[in-house]
Amino acid sequence: MLHVLLHMARHEGAMTSETIAGMLGTNPVVIRRTMAGLRDAGYVRSEKGHGGGWVIAADLETVSLLDVHRAVGGPRIFTIGNEHSHPECAVEQAVNEALQDVLADAEALLVARLGAVKLAELARNFDARCTTERDRPLLS
Repeated sequence: MLHVLLHMARHEGAMTSETIAGMLGTNPVVIRRTMAGLRDAGYVRSEKGHGGGWVIAADLETVSLLDVHRAVGGPRIFTIGNEHSHPECAVEQAVNEALQDVLADAEALLVARLGAVKLAELARNFDARCTTERDRPLLS
């Protein structure tokens, strides 16, 4: 979705779910479900009617990679370990014990790093790459 958000930030007007689905090679229904999380967080809004679709609704300077993850991915960073469906199981106890501190440390580092990167930084990087590409001479 970061890909989509950056395209949306530099796109004039709204982008339809169908257009976004084409960019990502998926179904428009999947896009609408995912965009709903971004909408609920206030990062995008939908416009109805002819010429409608999805548009950026937030200042890219205020939205971090962590914010986007939380809007579309949920609160957990890692989905392995620390499952408690069978807490009496000795195997599960051993796995959870081995992973608990490692995953907590890794998640703390990742959350800090994701929280430090704003979408505006990615947009500036994108803009610089586009400028570099335009300024590069064509090979003959």
